[in-house]
Amino acid sequence: MTSLRTGIAWLCATSALVGLSACTSSSSADAPATAASTTTTVQATTTAAPTTTELPTTTTEAPTTTAAPTTTAAPTTTLPSNVEVVGVSAIPLVAVGRSNGADTVNVQNRLTQLGFWNGAPDGQYGFATLQAVMAFQKYIGLPTTGKVDNDTAAYLTAFPEKAHGTSNSGTLVEVDKRKQLLFIVVDGKTIWAFNTSTGSGKPYEAHNKKDPTKIEKGDAVTPNGLWKTTRERPDGWWEGDLGKIYRPKYFHGGIAIHGMTSVPNYPASHGCVRLSTQAMDFIWDNGLIPLGTPVWVHE
Repeated sequence: MTSLRTGIAWLCATSALVGLSACTSSSSADAPATAASTTTTVQATTTAAPTTTELPTTTTEAPTTTAAPTTTAAPTTTLPSNVEVVGVSAIPLVAVGRSNGADTVNVQNRLTQLGFWNGAPDGQYGFATLQAVMAFQKYIGLPTTGKVDNDTAAYLTAFPEKAHGTSNSGTLVEVDKRKQLLFIVVDGKTIWAFNTSTGSGKPYEAHNKKDPTKIEKGDAVTPNGLWKTTRERPDGWWEGDLGKIYRPKYFHGGIAIHGMTSVPNYPASHGCVRLSTQAMDFIWDNGLIPLGTPVWVHE
């Protein structure tokens, strides 16, 4: 992924030229008068009348036509229905790294404007802010450090669109395994984007946490497909077969969207979809993934 140091601008325009046409014509139809006949009698000798001068032929020039210029229409740009333009930041952002302060408040507000949930804009560069910065870096294609460096600050300032998934209809959760992002989509519009970590894709073998006499093994895969949430655990940490998970929303057997204290910038789970515990609290508190919600997993 290549970092760029320039912002992105957006422009739509339509123009047209109107063709004109013109015609000119000319004709010639002038005729000299006919010479009158004259008879003179001289000593009984008759002088014949002179011959009549013929009218000249009439020449009508063919009209010349000036061809209308061809019309050149500027291409029009139509945004997809799930794209929302929010414009560039009103405040140029600076590279705060992972430090606290007023400049970090500006970063937090901008992340929220672009659709990356990070909690309250309190100026504290905590775990929720780090996760939102990682999500933005993944979305743009920058190195996923969780740190606001010069490139990240420049893109945060100039990027004009709110984050969105692929979905442009319906209300659902979209899990993009390629980008390692989770999107909450309502009526075809993405309202929030979160950093996530899905299945590592590696084989695993481990003791069952609830029954140590059992061995759990398999491939750590988050299955692609269209599923839906079927059960949930509302409060606190719950002991799963492979470890504790926070406030899970199950959508495929034992695979769930759940909170975790570790959500790295790469696929690391046994198959579940990890979010930060703060993000999971926000989802529960706002009823964003009720039972029966479709969950679309793709890459």
